[in-house]
Amino acid sequence: MENAPLLRMAGVKKAFAGTIALSQGDLTVQRGEVHALMGQNGAGKSTLIKALTGVVAPDAGTIELDGVPVAFRSPHDAQRGGVSPIYQEINLVGLRTIAENVFLGKELRRGPFLARRAMEEQAAELLRRVGVDADPRLPLDAVSTATQQMVAIARALSFESRLLIMDEPTSSLHDREVDTLFEVISGLRDDGVSVVFVSHKLDELYRICDAVTILRDGRTVRSGSLREISRIELVSTMLGRAPETIETAGQTAFVRAGNPDASAPVLLDVRNVASGDLCRDASFTLHAGEVVGVAGLLGSGRSELAGAVYGAQPRTAGDVELDGAEHTPRSARDGLRAGLALTPEDRKVTGLVGQMSIAENVTLSILDRVSRWGVVDEKAEAELVGRYVKRLGIKASGQDQPVDQLSGGNQQKVLLARSLASTPRVLILDEPTRGVDVGAKQEIQRLVSELVAEKKDVGVLMISSEMEEIIEGSNRIMVMRDGVTVAFLDAGSVTNGQLMMYMASGGARESAEVA
Repeated sequence: MENAPLLRMAGVKKAFAGTIALSQGDLTVQRGEVHALMGQNGAGKSTLIKALTGVVAPDAGTIELDGVPVAFRSPHDAQRGGVSPIYQEINLVGLRTIAENVFLGKELRRGPFLARRAMEEQAAELLRRVGVDADPRLPLDAVSTATQQMVAIARALSFESRLLIMDEPTSSLHDREVDTLFEVISGLRDDGVSVVFVSHKLDELYRICDAVTILRDGRTVRSGSLREISRIELVSTMLGRAPETIETAGQTAFVRAGNPDASAPVLLDVRNVASGDLCRDASFTLHAGEVVGVAGLLGSGRSELAGAVYGAQPRTAGDVELDGAEHTPRSARDGLRAGLALTPEDRKVTGLVGQMSIAENVTLSILDRVSRWGVVDEKAEAELVGRYVKRLGIKASGQDQPVDQLSGGNQQKVLLARSLASTPRVLILDEPTRGVDVGAKQEIQRLVSELVAEKKDVGVLMISSEMEEIIEGSNRIMVMRDGVTVAFLDAGSVTNGQLMMYMASGGARESAEVA
């Protein structure tokens, strides 16, 4: 058994309410290996991890640990079996001490009392193992995020875990803290502990991981040594694209895009904007009558940039001008009042209110326009909503139909209708066609094109994971990688291969034209 893999998952399947989340999940992890798990949103990574750790029961497939079939009933059951997940959001109790968190749920006791000194001594030893010199008597909230991350690892080691699952472990860490984490991971690997490492930061993957498994559309599509897979191969496999020619940064003709109308004014001028942990230094300009596409892998900072420009999340650095005047929104309401509209990436979580009607969702952000003395004018609302239902071709039994009864494509159109109803100068679309069928996708793309063609004073910033949508639907393309603008490309001359190259490996920062 010594040469057998530590973990083998084969043919794992899982469906939720008839929707297949995982159709062929395979994952093999060797002893003392750091194994990258890659895939875009919806690829099946989370479901595969949940099936392993007992959060959900797989519908089919086998899971073996040390050659023995396992079927964990809960994450706690998995921890006792030697498999410990460490999530991006630290799942510990801030008001309790570090020692109490390390032994949470399995406290040491002396009779009916907690053996606090024993827990503190053992916690200190576990912390030293992960390179942390912190007082185990301190409340968890009193230490940095990086230390909290190490406490979570120490807790996993207290279970004598053989397999750690780290989900975006560096998302809240600074460079020096990442270095410390990687030193700890390397030490665990030397001790024979295996790690499944989930991240979208390619530099980190190639720095710390030995092997990789790539999922796409609920299936494992490739596994192997990470050294044998180039960055461009990894990205193309994730996206399901096989470009005929992959060009290097030095070979790519760098063309500064022309504006659709050379005399069109600049609507947005964004310079060196940073927001949150993912968006570090992004710059672009958006002209009237123009669609600027934003390309980049998941985790590249695209959505964070959109939120910072709109006002949905704080901007920590950089400058934004709207129509030549300083734009410093403190909230989404400020962005809306300034003439911006945002259709968010997740329409169900941050976009629509499912139990509310089509009409209520469309007018949610412009109630002042369809109300008198605080009371909704139903006639005015019906007329306004009717125009957008007709224009966007929303198929429903009526304006009063709850949005959660609509198809995905029609839900997305309702979300777009809300943004258009606010008559924005700048429309920010974050994954505008995610989760919709081909017909609805084409209709939405057509509507965006018609909007900028009809209203020459409107500009669109469009974020998409689909390269064809970015290339065909944009005038210029800004590429982001690891939170930084790495290139500005002419959508009319760029190829899929060139775009993938920039998304995967970036380019010289000095080459990125911002105009």
